[in-house]
Amino acid sequence: MPKQLPLALLLLRLGVFVVFLVWTLDKLVQPEHAIKVFDSFYGLDGLGETAVYLIGIAQLVLILMFVAGLLKTWTYGALLIFHGASTLSSFAKYLQPFDNLLFFAAWPMLAACAALYLLRDYDTLTLSRQPAPNAA
Repeated sequence: MPKQLPLALLLLRLGVFVVFLVWTLDKLVQPEHAIKVFDSFYGLDGLGETAVYLIGIAQLVLILMFVAGLLKTWTYGALLIFHGASTLSSFAKYLQPFDNLLFFAAWPMLAACAALYLLRDYDTLTLSRQPAPNAA
């Protein structure tokens, strides 16, 4: 295993965590904004503040486990699925790229989530007790 790989994966994990943390805090601090996002991008019209708070709390638990490197298969996989769904739900924005430049930042983040999932066994700078695989 390259000596720098665990540090590189930790930096990717921290970067992904920061983005998810802001999205999570949006649900908890500005639930009315999150309600509009759920309606506009996911077709979940009529989602109430209580539901958004519960989603935000669940998401906070998930991302804290993710940043700690706990249950990597599940937490890394969940973030990959959630961000993949989020990226694809914005598909119409990609059809007008110059009006929606910031939406394109979702693609490298999706690649980072996929890389973390695929390399999760080598992401050893975590609170997980899972040992790194032996180099072949």
